Amino acid sequence: MNAEQHDIGVSQVAAAIAEPARTKILCSLMDGHARTSTELAAIAEVSASTASAHLSKLKESALVRLHVQGRHRYYSLADKRVAQALEALMVVGQNAAPIFNPRTPDRLQFARTCYDHMAGTLAVLLHDRMLEKGWLLETDEQVYQLSDSGEALFEGLGIEVKDLNTLRRRFACPCLDWSMRRPHLGGSLGAALLQTAIKRKWLTQDLDSRALTLTATGRKELSSRFAVELPVQLTTAKPTSTGARITSPAP
Repeated sequence: MNAEQHDIGVSQVAAAIAEPARTKILCSLMDGHARTSTELAAIAEVSASTASAHLSKLKESALVRLHVQGRHRYYSLADKRVAQALEALMVVGQNAAPIFNPRTPDRLQFARTCYDHMAGTLAVLLHDRMLEKGWLLETDEQVYQLSDSGEALFEGLGIEVKDLNTLRRRFACPCLDWSMRRPHLGGSLGAALLQTAIKRKWLTQDLDSRALTLTATGRKELSSRFAVELPVQLTTAKPTSTGARITSPAP
């Protein structure tokens, strides 16, 4: 793709996202769960025919994907790169006066992946606790260091802190969380924490979603090790026969 084609491609995608109703639709799909055009019309506060036109535009721009299940038609984001682009735009536009409040499902807001580390309410709570207890130490370069007690905490989780320091990436840093508007833990340390939590089955992840589920064991272990009271995760997801997922209230 030459420079001119690249510029045209960027402007076309930007135009597709810029329309407020389409932005609402895209934001509602950021949890990786598929929804019908009827559901998306209600979310975007437009008529069914208008929602259909918006979805056609988004599909043409390769921003959403259509899933057909019998008589039902579901839409989801085309791939994780679309979600990452939307998340970046939310961070950039955080200081602008919002036109609408993103209706991101509670399940995604509670815990999700952000590239290779943990994000959402759970991640922000753990990040704040690590600073409060002095396990993480802030520097002037937007990076974190571990205190002796912090190093002991992560070594106790089976994380080889010294090995992480040898990687060609930042060791630990704040990463702005778009749903909380506050930072969670990024860098190789944040990635190692997520990998450990999944390996120990404290967190589970859907194959087709960035949403994370906190298990009963995970709630007990994280509450104990980080000395923090964790909120209840309010929603669950029901898989469909095609692998699409519809969010429903937890019992």
